[in-house]
Amino acid sequence: MALHVMDEAARCLGCKKPMCQKGCPINTPIPEVIKLLKEHKLDEAGWMLFENNPLTTVCSLICNHENQCEGHCVLGKKGAPVHFSVIEQYISSTYASKMVKGPAPSNGKKVAIVGSGPAGLTIAILMARYGYQVTIFESKDQIGGILRYGIPEFRLPKSVLDDIQYRHLEMKGIRIRPNTRIGDAIGVDELFRDGYKAIFIGTGVWKANTLGIKGESFGNVHYAINYLNNPSVYKLGERVIVIGAGNAAMDVARTALRNGSRNVTCFSLTKKITASEYEYSYAKLEGVEFEYNKKPIEITDDGVIFRDVIENEDGTLTEVEGSDKLYPMDSTVISISQGPLNVIVTTTTGLEANKRGLLVADEKGRTSRPGIFASGDVVQGARTVIEAVAHSKVVAEAMHEYIQSLPE
Repeated sequence: MALHVMDEAARCLGCKKPMCQKGCPINTPIPEVIKLLKEHKLDEAGWMLFENNPLTTVCSLICNHENQCEGHCVLGKKGAPVHFSVIEQYISSTYASKMVKGPAPSNGKKVAIVGSGPAGLTIAILMARYGYQVTIFESKDQIGGILRYGIPEFRLPKSVLDDIQYRHLEMKGIRIRPNTRIGDAIGVDELFRDGYKAIFIGTGVWKANTLGIKGESFGNVHYAINYLNNPSVYKLGERVIVIGAGNAAMDVARTALRNGSRNVTCFSLTKKITASEYEYSYAKLEGVEFEYNKKPIEITDDGVIFRDVIENEDGTLTEVEGSDKLYPMDSTVISISQGPLNVIVTTTTGLEANKRGLLVADEKGRTSRPGIFASGDVVQGARTVIEAVAHSKVVAEAMHEYIQSLPE
């Protein structure tokens, strides 16, 4: 592994204007990190990665590298780009075990983090670096949000999240209240009452979007966000239809194969697969089949009826009448993205949401109610992990400035 990583690092040209860094949503200083590694300064390289991105061990595994850092590498124009994902994963995972620094000196001020997905974890870690007393309120039994309950083990091992909890949360003095959903017994008003100076909401999007077609309530029909939460409790059978073509759909299909299904087919409304090329290619390699230009019309006990659609030059779709066909299945998993649960919005006065139920916040994460900040999927809808981390860095700074402006 180390030899391969060093070989890959040696290919880096050290560009004065690094396009790889420009292609990274969080602006990772890629040439500097690689330079330090080649100088055998692994600890310094690891420190630089974690300072820039607290979730670097996660992002090294699940980022859409082919469209970001690696997709912008100048070497990729005529050949293979420098695979920074491999370099980052090696450095971050090796250096992570050396992180033994305790919490920063406390400034005596409390901050509440609602939700421990990518955005919540980032905010919690950054606010702890400022010296705030941070408490994370997590509705599930373990931290991680979509990272733990929405991404399969084969893509993101749970041990990575466990290490983040130990190295970044517990050692930094961050407290965690699991199985606590804000908006039930405890609400936002109670948090302010108890002295929290600012509240961050990063509850993600956990409400599955529906097709709105007949048969969607049948017992052998499931939603991707629910299935990926705990795949082992589902008995999908031999033949599985996955409706959708994003990364979550690829995760569902590949997980179903690993759990005993033998015939898994993803159905896409268009010819374009919205999943990353890597995830799409892995799915095909593992035996997932694909059907394109198919619109689900009805779900029956025996299968799903799809209708052919034609993609027009202006981007619209035309349904082909008389083309309806039943595709047999044992189970169907619907994977057409998610929306937010509205518990906090409905129980908190002065907190504005848009028509989709997403929290309304400005570019610095400030919501309609002073002292409450938000970022991640609950604001922008389902996005990538790295986008959530990058925006949360801006929000953390805004929260710090807000708290510092409050009268003592």
